[in-house]
Amino acid sequence: MGGEVETVRGTISINQLGKTLIHEHFVFGYPGFSGDYTLGAFNYNKALDKGVQIARNILSQGVKTVLDPTPNECGRNVGFLRDISERTGLQIICGTGYYYEGEGATPYFKFRQGLGSAEEEIYEMFITEITEGIEGTGIKPGFIKLASSKDVITDYEKMFFRAAAKAHKETGITILTHTQEGTMGPEQAELLIELGVNPNCIVIGHMCGNTDISYHVRTLEKGVRIAFDRFGIQGSVGAPMDQQRIATLLELLKLGYEDKIFLAHDTVNIWLGREPKMPVQVQELMKNWHPEHLFQNIIPELKQSGVNDDQLETILVENVKALFSKQGSVATN
Repeated sequence: MGGEVETVRGTISINQLGKTLIHEHFVFGYPGFSGDYTLGAFNYNKALDKGVQIARNILSQGVKTVLDPTPNECGRNVGFLRDISERTGLQIICGTGYYYEGEGATPYFKFRQGLGSAEEEIYEMFITEITEGIEGTGIKPGFIKLASSKDVITDYEKMFFRAAAKAHKETGITILTHTQEGTMGPEQAELLIELGVNPNCIVIGHMCGNTDISYHVRTLEKGVRIAFDRFGIQGSVGAPMDQQRIATLLELLKLGYEDKIFLAHDTVNIWLGREPKMPVQVQELMKNWHPEHLFQNIIPELKQSGVNDDQLETILVENVKALFSKQGSVATN
């Protein structure tokens, strides 16, 4: 299987990817965090030490690669990711893209939308970062990050979908999405395909927020890939319990979809601004929200339920190779 993919330390062969987590954040901050720097300043060296330890923990589970889809306006720091990668050997693939309207930094492009220039400027941002690199670092993204709101893809969000599709049609770059509270998976897939994106290059994220098998099948029937990438998040942001996720995943595996599924946790390992203080009951529900949870708890349970090593190899290793082998290929329909 041929093909290459960009990491924060340069281009590698897809055959070097190995076991991969599709969605984890080393650093993340909700837009506005920079205004709280008096009490929530970013200590680079302290954060780097923590990031290095997290990366080593991930490596200890046999993982070789992590996709970090932190949106541009939520604290994406590709130099920081490169420093972690250089110190540990963990391969990190970063993205280019913006968050959904409800939790993203909307005023900048909404202002420019009023001027009539936003969509073209978003495309220019994507294509420049893809072809030249991010913020003068030379580091290139391996995918575009898109996001939609609960029960709707807003007009603001559609600007990014259209710009991403245009960039994809020129470069074949992979697209990875955020869905909110288990909604809009089929609609995201349909919109991107209508815009000319190759379905093989699309990963619809956070699909494990929905436990309705028909919702998953409607999405998968469009030819896209999906991510069960929020293991450990329970009882917050509309998330189901892990046991419900496992039951849904097992049903999809029975239907033969192991070659279309990715796994991860959507962890935030370092918060920008002040770290949130969670109530005790939430802390208990979220106690397994860390990037080793899959390997310590979820995969052993999947095996007890009959999932075999070949299926796990497909999900954790082969699927990411297949995903990035499609880069450079655009839809023909």
